[in-house]
Amino acid sequence: MKLLTKFNLILIVLFGACGLIIAAVAYQFLINNARREVMQEAELMMASAKSVRDYTADDLAPLLEQTPKHQTVFLPETVPAFSALATFNHIHQKYPDYEYHEATLNPTNLTHRALDWEADVINYLRDHPDKQEIAGERVAESGRVLYLATPIAADPSCMQCHSVPSAAPVAMIAKYGSQHGFGWKPGSVVAAQIVSVPMSLPVQVASLAFRQLLLYLILAMVATIIALDIGVYYIVIHPLKLVSQTADRVSRGDKDVPRLEVKGKDEIATVTESFNRMRVSLEKAIKLLGS
Repeated sequence: MKLLTKFNLILIVLFGACGLIIAAVAYQFLINNARREVMQEAELMMASAKSVRDYTADDLAPLLEQTPKHQTVFLPETVPAFSALATFNHIHQKYPDYEYHEATLNPTNLTHRALDWEADVINYLRDHPDKQEIAGERVAESGRVLYLATPIAADPSCMQCHSVPSAAPVAMIAKYGSQHGFGWKPGSVVAAQIVSVPMSLPVQVASLAFRQLLLYLILAMVATIIALDIGVYYIVIHPLKLVSQTADRVSRGDKDVPRLEVKGKDEIATVTESFNRMRVSLEKAIKLLGS
């Protein structure tokens, strides 16, 4: 096996190992970065929904409750959850893959009833009161999505409508009935705000960036090997080949072999200079033997 071939095999093994390590680290970095971007979107959606809830509870609901209509007809606009969902529905029409749900285990309005996986999230938040936020991933019809959930605890203002049917507004009972949405305990986690953001596009962008990185790494590796091969050939192999060819001519008795040119002060130059001295010594020895 030629020296250049051995050299290339060593480079391929080294570059291949380093490339695999770089690729693994880069892929993990890109995927984590994509997840952070999705998480930022989810946090922004959650903050927006909470702002709508707070505005409804602090400013809008007190005004609506003073209207004469509210005394006979229940106005869902006074409920913070209704306002948050109604506001998000306008966003959902343009971005159907983004979802916001105030999932409740025992809701007054059955459209807020938690799905199975949402119920698991609520129960987890109930069992871990120190958790103010949890995030995870799930597979939806549109693909992988990241969800962010925060607990909703029953505060004293909730008890008027959700303690017992007899304490609830008559208009609310007339609208939703008295069979569900009651028996809440003050301070207990009864629901959760859950936003779901699709991960397909960020992951797709990260995968594309990873493939481009791999292509650039391969091109850089090939270019580096070619450059090193050229350098090794002209710095090491070509000078050694001249020494080898000259030695072969001397060994065959050729007396018209010119002195090899010595370039630089590296190891190759040292070998060339040593060969020149050996050739001169050999010529002198042949002359002595001939005399």
